Amino acid sequence: MIARIWRGCVRATDADEYEAYMRRVALPGYRDVPGNRGGYMLRRTVGQLEEFCMVTVWESMDAIRAFAGDDPEVAVFYPADDRFLVTRDDRVAHYSVYAELS
Repeated sequence: MIARIWRGCVRATDADEYEAYMRRVALPGYRDVPGNRGGYMLRRTVGQLEEFCMVTVWESMDAIRAFAGDDPEVAVFYPADDRFLVTRDDRVAHYSVYAELS
């Protein structure tokens, strides 16, 4: 399995709306791709901003390419992201998953 990790920040005043947007748009978008094994939307306060970290788990790099395109290191953005995101990673990190707590 492969974990895909992306981070971005929004203004604190936009955080609840962005979270709701991600739940409506991004999370189903991940779920609908064959090979997605789940994921987490993490959130924390960093000064005046709220940082979101998306950690998704995939069965293979081929599954990630089906989601992200030919260059799986490029982050995937959604239509309203430009309105919300103050900072964002344009590239993601991939990690091989070696152990799972169950």
